[in-house]
Amino acid sequence: MGTAKTFILLAMLTALFMGIGYLIGGATGMLIAFGVAAAMNVFAWWNSDKIVLRMQGAQEVPLDTANPMLRAFRQDVARLAERAGLPEPKVYIIDTPQPNAFATGRDPNNAAVAATTGLLSMLSREEVAGVMAHELAHVEHRDTLTMTVTATLAGAIGMLANFAMFFGPRDSEGRPNPILGLAIMILAPLAAGLVQMAISRSREYVADARGGEICGNPLWLASALEKIERGARAQINPYAERSPAMAHMYISNPLNGRGPDNFFSTHPSTANRVEALRRLAGEMGVTASRAPDMAPRRTAGPWG
Repeated sequence: MGTAKTFILLAMLTALFMGIGYLIGGATGMLIAFGVAAAMNVFAWWNSDKIVLRMQGAQEVPLDTANPMLRAFRQDVARLAERAGLPEPKVYIIDTPQPNAFATGRDPNNAAVAATTGLLSMLSREEVAGVMAHELAHVEHRDTLTMTVTATLAGAIGMLANFAMFFGPRDSEGRPNPILGLAIMILAPLAAGLVQMAISRSREYVADARGGEICGNPLWLASALEKIERGARAQINPYAERSPAMAHMYISNPLNGRGPDNFFSTHPSTANRVEALRRLAGEMGVTASRAPDMAPRRTAGPWG
């Protein structure tokens, strides 16, 4: 996502945050909300990786891990990053059976990728490579910063909107206006969510295409997306359920009850994404077999 679009997104969410502050506390409330939003933007920019990884219960995979599957996982991430021309990101694991993954970090030099234990146990090594290539595409496009700041501000808007029911707004005579307060509580988070959703859907298609190029075979990612969707429907990710504002960061919606690819969905439908990846594979002239320039080394263990 380009710098201009990122600026527009932040401006929209910040303006919404300030508007709620004005309705609750007038000009003083607006100024306070502006200061809080500015501080949150700076904090999220500098600490984006730490915020998300902590909230999702991620643990870093050490370089000297004795686990053969995690060691192979780190090797493949490093190889994919080299293919993409990116610095090697930090690698994290999330202990949940739901298959999923995401990337975070304020820039490629401070990026991290995370995969769930369910992803590594359910998918083949080639499919995991496709997923990680998708996440590295987000890093390359600097989507990770946008995703984190968006989630941070959207969550803050929801929190501030809830305050509207208890601390304002008031009418011209200073009396509480519960109807307007209720409207703010409902509509403000909805507006913030719609911004997240529209951006998330378009970003995923771009990352899918670039991820297919990075790993060398878009069909690996297509197969992975189908397995992830089935697994995500069958398993609950407790970290994502506790922080639903972060759901759009995952490669597939980690929350239960997904709908079709529509205006209110955070992710494109898996069927649409798979179809696009298969078209890309046809254009690249590759099949489901291992691509010649990205052949993961086999190791003993679960991927052996």
